[in-house]
Amino acid sequence: MATIPENPLILIDGSSYLYRAYHAAPNFTNSDGEPTGAVYGVVNMLRSMLRQFSTEHIAVIFDAKGKTFRDDMFPEYKANRPPMPDDLRGQIEPLHAVIKAMGLPLISISGVEADDVIGTLATQASQQGMPVLISTGDKDMAQLVDQNITLINTMTDVVMDPAGVVDKFGIGPELIIDYLALMGDKVDNIPGVPGVGEKTAKALLTGIGGLDALYDNLDDIAPLGFRGSKTMAKKLLDNKEAAYMSYKLATIKLDVELDVKPDELRKGVPDTDALTELFGKLQFRRWLTEMLEGSDGRIVADEKSGNAPAEKKAVAPTIDRSGYEIILDEAAFNVWLEQLKAAKAFAFDTETDGLDYMTANVVGVSFAIEEGKAAYVPVAHDYLDAPAQLDRDWVLAQLKPLLEDPNQAKIGQNLKFDASIVARYGIEMQGIVFDTMLESYVFNSVVGRHDMDSLALRYLEHKNISFEEIAGKGKKQLTFNQIDLAQAGPYAAEDADITLRLHNALYPKVEADEKLKHVFDTIEMPLVPVLSRMERTGVYVDSMLLGAQSTEIAARLDELEKKAFEIADQEFNLSSPKQLQAILFEKMGLPVLKKTPSGTPSTNEEVLQELALDYPLPKLILEYRGLAKLKSTYTDKLPKMVNPATGRVHTSYHQAVTATGRLSSSDPNLQNIPVRNEEGRRIRQAFVAQSGYKILAVDYSQIELRIMAHLSGDKALLDAFRHGKDIHAATAAEILGLDIEQVSSEQRRRAKAINFGLIYGMSAFGLAKQLDMGRNEAQDYMNVYFERYPGVLEYMESTRNTASEKGYVETLFGRRLYLPDIKSRNGLRRKAAERAAINAPMQGTAADIIKLAMIAVDHWVQQQPQDEVRLLMQVHDELVFEVKESALESVTAEVKALMEQAATLDVPLIADAGFGDNWDQAH
Repeated sequence: MATIPENPLILIDGSSYLYRAYHAAPNFTNSDGEPTGAVYGVVNMLRSMLRQFSTEHIAVIFDAKGKTFRDDMFPEYKANRPPMPDDLRGQIEPLHAVIKAMGLPLISISGVEADDVIGTLATQASQQGMPVLISTGDKDMAQLVDQNITLINTMTDVVMDPAGVVDKFGIGPELIIDYLALMGDKVDNIPGVPGVGEKTAKALLTGIGGLDALYDNLDDIAPLGFRGSKTMAKKLLDNKEAAYMSYKLATIKLDVELDVKPDELRKGVPDTDALTELFGKLQFRRWLTEMLEGSDGRIVADEKSGNAPAEKKAVAPTIDRSGYEIILDEAAFNVWLEQLKAAKAFAFDTETDGLDYMTANVVGVSFAIEEGKAAYVPVAHDYLDAPAQLDRDWVLAQLKPLLEDPNQAKIGQNLKFDASIVARYGIEMQGIVFDTMLESYVFNSVVGRHDMDSLALRYLEHKNISFEEIAGKGKKQLTFNQIDLAQAGPYAAEDADITLRLHNALYPKVEADEKLKHVFDTIEMPLVPVLSRMERTGVYVDSMLLGAQSTEIAARLDELEKKAFEIADQEFNLSSPKQLQAILFEKMGLPVLKKTPSGTPSTNEEVLQELALDYPLPKLILEYRGLAKLKSTYTDKLPKMVNPATGRVHTSYHQAVTATGRLSSSDPNLQNIPVRNEEGRRIRQAFVAQSGYKILAVDYSQIELRIMAHLSGDKALLDAFRHGKDIHAATAAEILGLDIEQVSSEQRRRAKAINFGLIYGMSAFGLAKQLDMGRNEAQDYMNVYFERYPGVLEYMESTRNTASEKGYVETLFGRRLYLPDIKSRNGLRRKAAERAAINAPMQGTAADIIKLAMIAVDHWVQQQPQDEVRLLMQVHDELVFEVKESALESVTAEVKALMEQAATLDVPLIADAGFGDNWDQAH
């Protein structure tokens, strides 16, 4: 393999990098919707090159705008190439700016191509005995290789010196131009000689020589004996002019006039201020963090390479922290309290000794009333004696009227947590008006994470003091009450200041769009206190029942393991993908259906499900995995999560995680408890009501299909729902031309599959797989469906078009989902985005409706006697309550009515209710 000399002149084919990045990188966009994926891809490749190769001499070369001398020579040159896509053209200017800010020389010369500039510099350097490394994916560059010039393709890690060119092409660098001239190039519209491909060109060149030799020895071609050799002389003669024109077009120019010499191309010092600004605007979070942490932008070797890393250069924070205060006496606190009362809105944050809202204690509180002016009030730091810090109870008592004032607007980052924390001290926070996490989420749910550190980098180009900086890492990490006040104070005050700054940056973006403002003001913010109350209420679980189920599952897992060993004829770890690969595909020889990114056979669930249709071991592995996950996630874990003070399990709901607006939950995750198998239902049986109460579960009936009917306006669908028909039986009747009473259960099942499949953008292939029928049969089934429901087809097509045109889709209430891949060159990504475009308005509208229902139901619950009804859980389209038995009938009627009135559609919303001693009975 070719070796790369030390400290070469590295010439990077920027144009090659640009198109490679554009077609390979994800369709990243910043929060303004500007494409950034190609910039990210190129910069990532440049950084990789700088890490891999230590050099002083480097340049990045790009094609210039406009025509080149080759266009004058041959007007049809590159005529087949489509114009540069608009979403790529807009990335060139910021890319050039980043490269220059990195300290890398950038060259672009009008009238010639990047290849010509690279060729000129490379040959000049080679003539001076200077080693050259050209980084490109362009095969034409092989003509430049000599004893000093080496090529590298960083995508494939192929390095080519003269011997490497022979290994790849079968000819030396000196014949590459002839090789290209004979074959031509469809992409560049270089004609070449018709009928000459790689094998023929190689046979001609190795048998006789280059173009001149071929035309001087046409009679010697036929005896070469390759396929078509007898007629090749005539083809060459008939296309002699095209061959020599192709030779000229393929020849890289080596005498471009340049105002710089190879040894003058030196890497400069990066402009960290410019890089910080550029990475901030492009929202390249990781690289922006490096800039803000003090990296000077240069790639340095690590200890593994034998070189110590360079020290980071300290840089000032982008935000002035000199206006922060630490409040340690009542007089100073009272000054701030009066300022808070006078403010129209203020940022508020709590610091605690833990993250569990049911057990964490207040260590301090911070506020901000204007940018740069913030205060931290420590109340429970361990090392401070009582006289040195204010009493927690006294501080919270002074704040209680303010925090409970509904007319005093509070601004926070994840205010639900702070509301739950102060509730432990008898404060029911009101005036929860602005939450920066939700402002970011409503503005663009898919742009990235919505935590404070991410938002500060994205919108303020500021790196917050991280918790690890002041508390340490791992097992020795301190809790906030143990942190020295000199570090804790600025950290806590900054949280409030940054929250206020983020609100000032984000809320105008939300407010500027009437629809987004509606989603924020009427759905997301009113939901915050509802979720806080639900979380704090919690739900009883029967730990004894779960313990018994864990024991049973453990026994079943042992059985499955033994059966697996018998089938495989050896023992192995059923949870190890690597060992499973060896058993299934090497030992047992099962067909490889899919490979992982690293090229090994995949053993993911989809693959195992397909293999399980024909082989027993994959089926057994699926059952084992499912049971093991249930055991570790629920039956073992839930009893340990019971709060000793309440006897209940308290989940955490997340508003700013899913792209479509649906809530998610964690610790425990209530959304993923299986409902279709016995083991999952038994877990639900462990969610129980306390004595004298029942569990009431109320869920929407086929809400997404009803939303589909509303959005599509399809007459047949609207009619079915308006008349209370069984929608799946009605669909089967429509498709098959039957009376609804004639529809069999199997026919209804198929109709149900297509109804729900269409919501998720299922293809004929997917439907065929689900219904175990031929693809053509499934396509026919779908065709008939769309004939009977033309409004649905029209909705799907118009939604795809709208999504492609705007880059996003909306729910009925105006929630927006951006689809960065909707115009992707990658077909799989684009199809996935199109499926999401169809599904998101339905799933997102359903999410909005259940949230509106929760707000309305919670408002009603708050007006009832405290011990009569409690809202416990929200799971998908279902609300779960704990209701006093004596009030069950009236509560059920009221909840059903409120849920059915949560939104007005062109079809009725129907809520179904059930009750029992546990969740499974109720559902």
